[in-house]
Amino acid sequence: MSRSLPRAFYAGEDPVPIAKGLLGKVVRVHSKEEDCLARIVETEAYGGKLDRASHAWKGKTRRNASMFGPPGTAYVYLCYGIHRMLNVVTAPEGVAAAVLIRGVEPLRGVEKMARRRGFSASEFRLTAGPGALTQALGIRMDWDGCDLVSGPIRIEDDGMRSPKVKIEESRRVGVSSAGPAARFPWRFWIQGNPWVSRAKS
Repeated sequence: MSRSLPRAFYAGEDPVPIAKGLLGKVVRVHSKEEDCLARIVETEAYGGKLDRASHAWKGKTRRNASMFGPPGTAYVYLCYGIHRMLNVVTAPEGVAAAVLIRGVEPLRGVEKMARRRGFSASEFRLTAGPGALTQALGIRMDWDGCDLVSGPIRIEDDGMRSPKVKIEESRRVGVSSAGPAARFPWRFWIQGNPWVSRAKS
């Protein structure tokens, strides 16, 4: 039985342990027809004003407002005006921090995901990468700021992550202009999982 992660899970001020803790958890996207479920296999942490790679390092704007919201809410934004990105808001309200979901392993609703992407259900490209997974799961822009505990997107624990799972880490992707923050080893993934993106830091 899966259960939604409690809000307290997201409340720590440091997004790094939360980014690691999300690995192995399950994203559920609610639908009238069939819920889509996928296991989180890759994440990146972003940490507010001291992190120049973060959207919030210069302060609060209309675009990043959800990042300052209560822990356990979604921050959904458009990258290059094309790709939707799903982030999990962490830290106490008013403190900007979030975890980007970079890769997921499909569990349920796989055929629906494949139709949305125009791929075979067995292709690893189906959900490997932050823009790919939001398209596959049907993540909508108007879900920005929604509650991840009881809203249309939920993150659940089904107890399936083994303590023996090895977590790899590297620099984050696409943040080379972020000064010293570009070198933070804040990208995490489950070693050997084929659904991890092929992006290089």
